[in-house]
Amino acid sequence: MRLLHTMLRVSDLEKSLSFYTSVLGMKLLRRKDYPEGKFTLAFVGYGDESEQTVLELTHNWDTNSYDLGTGYGHIAIEVDDVYAACDSIKAKGGEVVREAGPMKHGSSILAFVKDPDGYMIELLSPSRKD
Repeated sequence: MRLLHTMLRVSDLEKSLSFYTSVLGMKLLRRKDYPEGKFTLAFVGYGDESEQTVLELTHNWDTNSYDLGTGYGHIAIEVDDVYAACDSIKAKGGEVVREAGPMKHGSSILAFVKDPDGYMIELLSPSRKD
């Protein structure tokens, strides 16, 4: 068994695709409209779905916004340099909500950014993950 994808419902698919591809550097792997169901699925990630876990962005055409819910935590992405990743994300118009630095009560270097719908994304250095 393996983890295939994480699904997020997004209110503006084009804005979300731009964020995940242009700001976070993922690739659009596939996209399909389902006119009878009035929704679109777009899969993004850093590698082929056959080898890596990806992110499924679901856009329901009739829904303009979603509540994030209190049970949702975050998506974690490993980056080579958290400080440089934050600089790059800010330069591309992304919102860094917790600047790069050591984790409280731990030694991991991390940061948090928000996507256009307010979903939290944790950036972690590859060396340690407390």
